[in-house]
Amino acid sequence: MKLRYAMVAALLFCGGTQILRAEGKLNKLSESDRRSGWRLLFDGKTTKGWRNYKKEGVSDGWVVEDGVLSRAKKGAGDIISEEQFEGFELSIEFRISPGGNSGIMFHVTETEARPWQTGPELQINDNINGHDPQKAGWLYQLYSPGRPGWMKNVEAKAGLDPERELDACHPAGQWNHIYLKQTPNQSEVMVNGVSYYRFQKGSDDWNKRVAASKFAKFKNFGKPTKGHICLQDHGDYVSYRNIKVRELPKEYDVPDPSNSTLALKPVLAFPDLQWDNWEPIDENGKVVPLRPLVITHAGDDSGRIFIATQSGTIHVLPEGAKSKKTVEYLNIKDRVLHWKKGNEEGLLGMAIHPDYKKTGKLYIYYTSSKESHTSILSEFQVDPANPNKAKADSERIIWKFAQPFANHNGGTIAFGPDGYLYMALGDGGSGNDPFDNGQNISTLLGSIMRIDINKTSGDKQYAIPPDNPFVKSPWAKPEIYAYGFRNLWRFSFDSKTGDLWAADVGQNQWEEINIVQAGRNYGWNRREGTNGFSNRGQGTVINAVDPIWEYDHQVGKSITGGEVYRGTAIPELQGKYIYADFVTGKIWALDYDVKCNKLRGNYRIPSNKMPVMTFGSDQSGEVYFGIETASGKGIYRFAHDK
Repeated sequence: MKLRYAMVAALLFCGGTQILRAEGKLNKLSESDRRSGWRLLFDGKTTKGWRNYKKEGVSDGWVVEDGVLSRAKKGAGDIISEEQFEGFELSIEFRISPGGNSGIMFHVTETEARPWQTGPELQINDNINGHDPQKAGWLYQLYSPGRPGWMKNVEAKAGLDPERELDACHPAGQWNHIYLKQTPNQSEVMVNGVSYYRFQKGSDDWNKRVAASKFAKFKNFGKPTKGHICLQDHGDYVSYRNIKVRELPKEYDVPDPSNSTLALKPVLAFPDLQWDNWEPIDENGKVVPLRPLVITHAGDDSGRIFIATQSGTIHVLPEGAKSKKTVEYLNIKDRVLHWKKGNEEGLLGMAIHPDYKKTGKLYIYYTSSKESHTSILSEFQVDPANPNKAKADSERIIWKFAQPFANHNGGTIAFGPDGYLYMALGDGGSGNDPFDNGQNISTLLGSIMRIDINKTSGDKQYAIPPDNPFVKSPWAKPEIYAYGFRNLWRFSFDSKTGDLWAADVGQNQWEEINIVQAGRNYGWNRREGTNGFSNRGQGTVINAVDPIWEYDHQVGKSITGGEVYRGTAIPELQGKYIYADFVTGKIWALDYDVKCNKLRGNYRIPSNKMPVMTFGSDQSGEVYFGIETASGKGIYRFAHDK
């Protein structure tokens, strides 16, 4: 009874909740969809917007029932969208009957007898018992799925067969998702979130493949650059739902998923800063960029700011925001793999002990230059004779872990409000999580760890907090706090509420932000964001938690997690989560009510396409961010744009 009253009170106080995803609401757009320009091609109730090829209206062989459009009777005929599209993205779910076959065509024109004589066809098939050797998602007689060269190379070294079949489809009778992007420069097809292939209509490769296919005799095949979308009647029962389209202008920019733009701008936080013991050019005349990956403070009321670089150095700004020159606090480049040898390796994380004033301890997460693909968590000690110097020879290795690949090492380590150390690990790397680590709690990969570094236990240089969620599970790693992550590059704690915010870098389509709670599963690799991924089975996800926000890969391609702003200089940012996209250089402020699970808004912060690598804050809550720089001017803050 008390729980019921609490829930009612929460709803009244919060004014209801705003849900991100549209799952369970067939043929609806999510908040992210609406803001970024997607629209429905099927309303779930009627065949409005469709007609039979070269005819008016839709035959009664196509039926709409329970939000699903089905080719259900003989003589249904091929149907086409009333609209024509040039550059576009199509998102569509299909369910094929056992042994069935169908197709989805695009750039169809009504100049020929049959739609497939102009429009290329995405095959729809029962991949197990179908009567066509061309499988679902293949571009009929033209393109079939394959792994990119880099993935084949790294997976072969890891003992996987790089030529193994790539089939992401669920069996007949189950729903599958197809994504098609069609632009003049490059097109791509994905099935259940897995990238199958890329192509360019009209290219030499395209023309060569067409010439070798049955379509060579049709002079207009593949030639139209604008046309209808077509759902084929191949004589078998097939169903479709959640049919969405987004038109792409020639510049390929899509609407930004934000409420409005804040009158703010990034400015150099330390315009005259000189970096101790760093030169932008080496002895061979090569540029040596600086990559700041951690910006933090010691919590000791000194006002100092600490900045760790990916190459293995840590700098302290002794006068905080007023500093003109850094002091090299620690240099462990002799044991850290340089990031130019592994872009996602190097010094990836740093956390200063919450009682630093007494202990003088800090912790570093880095990739070893001595052991291939080996991640190390170590403790270092400040020099008792100099508060701005740590002792490189004071290293105590707390934890060591061999990674299967060079990428997806996570990176952030941070102390929570409970005093325990949290550390993010990626799924192990390559692409599509080939070892299925994301949902495997018998490995630490794909998880956030939570450990007590103030104690030791047995042969471990740390202890397991007694309230960790899996301490009593015989098959789980007791260090795991939460799991189901692909690659948490950056996470942070809200300094006011203690909430754990984590941004998970996506695979092919979706970037996401999560509020992380103990013992919860965040979906990867059965889901990417709120969307099903691969054919491992979304239904097997146990108690999966939705992200609070996601955006697709036309908006951005690699999220950089940020900080909840708790400073005073920019009141309009108070309580908002500042984050960015590394590839597109966009920066946003997400206004989300964690207590009420309610999205209040997503706001754009103008920037000049800055590839943000990290965010951090000083002890007063002012937020900074860092970008790679060859001039040393790579640390920014926000200011009002007057």
